[in-house]
Amino acid sequence: MNDVHPELLSLRESIDNVDAALIHMLAERFKFTKQVGRLKAEHGLPPSDPAREQVQIERLRALAIDSNLDPEFAEKFLNFVVAEVINHHERIRETGLSE
Repeated sequence: MNDVHPELLSLRESIDNVDAALIHMLAERFKFTKQVGRLKAEHGLPPSDPAREQVQIERLRALAIDSNLDPEFAEKFLNFVVAEVINHHERIRETGLSE
């Protein structure tokens, strides 16, 4: 790897740092969504909230546009995360476990 340009190495290090931050932020987000799942289960609420999900999609698409990120990509990413959250909420409801 001695022939790799130093700028490329620096950029890759920056990417690695951002990836680590993303993982930490996702872990923090799921900590809160699991609490939401427990509350929903305790109060007999459904695991999914389509109205809330639509508001979030619109909000994140706008944030993506403001950040020069493809809003289609942002929506796909949010849909992936929301699907996993709903799976967690369903498991919490079915098992009574907070995971």
